[in-house]
Amino acid sequence: MRSNITDDIIVVKFGGSVLESEASVESVAQLLSRTLSRGSSVVVVVSAMKGVTDSLLSLSRKVSSRIDPALLDELLSSGEKTSARLLAAALESRGLSPAVIDTDSPEWPIITDDRHQDANPILEETRRRVRETILPLISQGKLPVVCGFLGRTVDGKVTTLGRGGSDTTAVLLGSCLGAKEVVLVKDVGGVYSTDPDAVSNPTLLERLDGSEAGLLTAGGAKFLQAKALRYQQNGLRIRVTSLDRLESGTVIEGELPELRAELSGPTVSMLTVVGMNWERFDAVAEAVRAVGSAGGTVIAISAASTAAILYIDGGSGFLENVHRRLVESGAVKAVSLFEGLSMITITGSTLETQPGIIQRATQPLAREGINLFGVVTIHSSIRLFVSSERAREALRLVREATAATGR
Repeated sequence: MRSNITDDIIVVKFGGSVLESEASVESVAQLLSRTLSRGSSVVVVVSAMKGVTDSLLSLSRKVSSRIDPALLDELLSSGEKTSARLLAAALESRGLSPAVIDTDSPEWPIITDDRHQDANPILEETRRRVRETILPLISQGKLPVVCGFLGRTVDGKVTTLGRGGSDTTAVLLGSCLGAKEVVLVKDVGGVYSTDPDAVSNPTLLERLDGSEAGLLTAGGAKFLQAKALRYQQNGLRIRVTSLDRLESGTVIEGELPELRAELSGPTVSMLTVVGMNWERFDAVAEAVRAVGSAGGTVIAISAASTAAILYIDGGSGFLENVHRRLVESGAVKAVSLFEGLSMITITGSTLETQPGIIQRATQPLAREGINLFGVVTIHSSIRLFVSSERAREALRLVREATAATGR
């Protein structure tokens, strides 16, 4: 049940590139003062100041090439602890009441597993602690300043959440608090169509859904830690923006689904094309057009050095079309068609962050003698192609395996 306190909470996270000098810390303090004056409740998450974490990592490697992972996390935590105290001092000078919350604080909320340098929060325990420790501070008129990037195990050891982990801290707190919005303040004005440092004319995106954001981050985009989207729940809105345009930037809405497996078919066919010359990439496009003209839809493509496999949903008679357009024109050597397949699609918020899911999903199929006619992955989706005759059995086995993975 939501109290009035949580109806207008905003979690604001400041990246290390924003907290890089005395002047920038003062600008952050001014912004928070203005936000509070408008009646919102605010929880602040801070990263280490720019360059501090990298300097600590470099120094630790010089001191010891085999530093204990737990000791390294303790060392790295000093960056966020410093940022939190510097910002708290600036807030106090403006008459506000900050409450620094780090891994030594009795109010510390983020509880994780013991995977040092890439820990995963334990959601239910964290949610319980957020409600028991952070909400009372807000109700007392305090401004919580929480160290991002850090966690603590059940037995009290310090952990870190991986590169960019302060994003995860902010989104996790926002979900647990039932916040209206999480604002990630970075050194750019939002999410662009590609890396602004890599191309000359990127486009600022006003909006992304969760699945699009997940694909981009899993593919190397740096605007958000991929792990963070796993905790975007309860309709939470994420805004990526800069210090000078807090209410604009890019909005990410629509949470990723839990890990699940679904079946489609039995109208899937496998079209194999051999003898391709990839300098003539238009052969693939021509094959897709030939399939489409016969009522089919290409749902996945797998490629090798001189071959490609197109997985097709529906349609009929497209083999004749493909043969005429590709083989008779000399674009490829030969084509073949295998029918009677079904597709099992595995999707979910943990695919990019939990290794070994493909192996766990397919091992039961091998044990039961169920042949795989293809495996196609694209970050947040795994597609398995099996015989339609055993598709229901395969779906059951995959669901059992992925349910065990998610626990």
